[in-house]
Amino acid sequence: MENIDLINSFSEFKDDKFIDRVTLMAILEEVFRAALKRKYGEDDNFDIIINPDKGDLEIWRNRIVVNDGEVEDGNKEISLAEARKIEPDFEVGEDVSEEVKLAHLGRRAILSLRQNLIAKIHEHDNTNIFKQFKDLEGEIYTAEVHHVRHKVVILVDDDGNELVIPKEHQIPRDFYRKGDSVRGVIHSVELRGNKPSIILSRTSPVFLEKLFEQEIPEVFDGLITVKGCVRVSGEKAKVAVDTYDDRIDPVGACVGMRGSRIHGIVRELGNENIDVINYTTNKHLYITRALSPAKIASLTVNEENNTAEVLLKPEEVSKAIGRGGHNIRLACQLTGFEIEVIREGLSEEDVELTEFTDEIETWIINEFKKIGLDTARSILEQDLQDLVRRTDLEEETIEEVIRILKEEFED
Repeated sequence: MENIDLINSFSEFKDDKFIDRVTLMAILEEVFRAALKRKYGEDDNFDIIINPDKGDLEIWRNRIVVNDGEVEDGNKEISLAEARKIEPDFEVGEDVSEEVKLAHLGRRAILSLRQNLIAKIHEHDNTNIFKQFKDLEGEIYTAEVHHVRHKVVILVDDDGNELVIPKEHQIPRDFYRKGDSVRGVIHSVELRGNKPSIILSRTSPVFLEKLFEQEIPEVFDGLITVKGCVRVSGEKAKVAVDTYDDRIDPVGACVGMRGSRIHGIVRELGNENIDVINYTTNKHLYITRALSPAKIASLTVNEENNTAEVLLKPEEVSKAIGRGGHNIRLACQLTGFEIEVIREGLSEEDVELTEFTDEIETWIINEFKKIGLDTARSILEQDLQDLVRRTDLEEETIEEVIRILKEEFED
């Protein structure tokens, strides 16, 4: 097989992989040099001439003419007699350039050339894909569902690139079918071996921020800035927004008339409940806004320890905590403060949980406090399964706490 025939037989890779001719020729040179090095020990005395326009390739080996019988390195030296077979007027000390045909490399070397070329093209292709998507990290991307598995959804974009959405990056209410178009944010891009692994996320707060940019013109234009964004995917989210233009109501602009602007975002996120609040550097006011829709009776902030105590009327406690404790948890994440909810006007028939430290371990009491339950009565009024969902406690542990509290009230 002649050199030019070999190159023409590789043109299928250029068409299939969208590799430009120049890049293909560069890969060819690299592969041929590797083959020459294996055959002759080194390749620095070889010239490989590639013509990208014609698509042909020539290999020339350069050697120095030495006297007959004085050849020490057959790769870099040629005897006078052998040189004169190429050109009769060669003399000792002159340079000889001789074209190397593929047949000189041997059949096995030619087969190896093809295999190495395929590997190099795949490597080049994967490197380009990695760079392309690495630059897109944190940006919204759309792809089509190709295959649905138990713990991962495999997507393919218009260029045939594969992306995946692991279970932990799927919104719980999402339902995927082959052929569906799915939006998410490029969460991470890694090279595993030589293959890029592209993770698409629909649970990341960054996805919500980018949706605000896409759906709300003032955010896209920079008139409104998203200062903070936290979410429990598919359940609840809180977004703090601000503006440098006093004429703009940032919350109103984001929500729109009767929620018209934010409706598309809510629908995209599986009807996730989104609270949009005005950002402020005033910590007291920021925490108050973050705990909405609850109305706070009083607030004490310790900025050194990043803690806050919130006094609430009994009917406001459940609003501050929220279903599953989502509201207070997100308020803590958004503000950066550990918020403790205290119920106002403790009934004479009620008693603080701290009174039971002899029978209930402190860490268990703290688990209840995290969701705003700091009295015996507040726990006994809850449903057992709801307490299991809202805390990190085992069902048996909660049942034992309830038993202890009931005994106290029976006495």
